[in-house]
Amino acid sequence: MKKLYPDAKAALDGVLFDGMIVCAGGFGLCGVPERLIDAIQASGVKDLTIASNNAGIDNEGLGKLLRSRQVKKMISSYVGENKEFERQFLAGELEVEFCPQGTLAERCRAGGAGIPGFYTKTGVGTQVAEGKETKVFDGQEYVLERGIRADLSIIKGWKADEAGNLLFRKTARNFNQPMATAGKVCIAEVEEIVPVGSLDPDQVHLPGIYVNRLILGAPYDKKIEFVTTRERAAA
Repeated sequence: MKKLYPDAKAALDGVLFDGMIVCAGGFGLCGVPERLIDAIQASGVKDLTIASNNAGIDNEGLGKLLRSRQVKKMISSYVGENKEFERQFLAGELEVEFCPQGTLAERCRAGGAGIPGFYTKTGVGTQVAEGKETKVFDGQEYVLERGIRADLSIIKGWKADEAGNLLFRKTARNFNQPMATAGKVCIAEVEEIVPVGSLDPDQVHLPGIYVNRLILGAPYDKKIEFVTTRERAAA
């Protein structure tokens, strides 16, 4: 199977449609599939449901898709740095499903493993559990959470070989790994592509069986969420 594509637009060809569910890797602005997000924005596809830890910031990451009004619903755990997200949510223009961070990661991992649901104590007795089935195990109450399956997963890695075997760099692994397995189609962008056989199999974080399409996204500019400076201390 041919996995290498010349750019994000080509990799997304034939995959996008209105109303689809997308799992997007990244945490803050770390490990975000920037090239794929830009191509999704340029495509004009709309009414998207996106599962992601957060929604980027204004005009960066998934914040671009919010700004262009292509997102109908967000399934997220943290959205506190995006003013446009806040505006749309408070105005009733954006549907939001808040999900505890660990639960969101497990929902995506479970979906990728073919597990339709699981019970967890997280959220019991709170708004998170409203309308959901609960069950008692060993005298403790648990809430049922559904696994997430998406039409498309978009992720960012550090290095991959031409077969799609992929490595993440440090904290950029974050949500990229579970998101990759949850989609019917997974498209990855990476900073470097090497020949098959170049990677130590014991070091591979995501086997190529999960990656359907692959692009080289480099070079990247490091985005900073908060810039904090202080005056240089006197000598």
